[in-house]
Amino acid sequence: MDTQQTIAALAALAQESRLAVFRLLVQIGPEGLAASKIGEQLAISPSSLSFHLKELVHAGLITSRQDGRFVIYSADTDAMYGLISFLTENCCGGKPCAPTKIKRKP
Repeated sequence: MDTQQTIAALAALAQESRLAVFRLLVQIGPEGLAASKIGEQLAISPSSLSFHLKELVHAGLITSRQDGRFVIYSADTDAMYGLISFLTENCCGGKPCAPTKIKRKP
């Protein structure tokens, strides 16, 4: 992933609904989810969801495919790992480092 792709991906994820959509699709896995199901699970109106899905597709973070009359969206895990790799490429000056424990909300 190059710098421009990274900026586009981070910009797309820097919005609450888009971040929620992306996280849901990561959880669902490669089988993906129909747009209507995404909207239902996250309580996002169809018009807003359409906009957010378009932004995530343009950022290269999700993909879409036609399945009958439904459009199925899936997280692009290669792009996700590419983003993580870009962000951590020179971590600790190239020396092995222990990951810091992340505190999660209960």
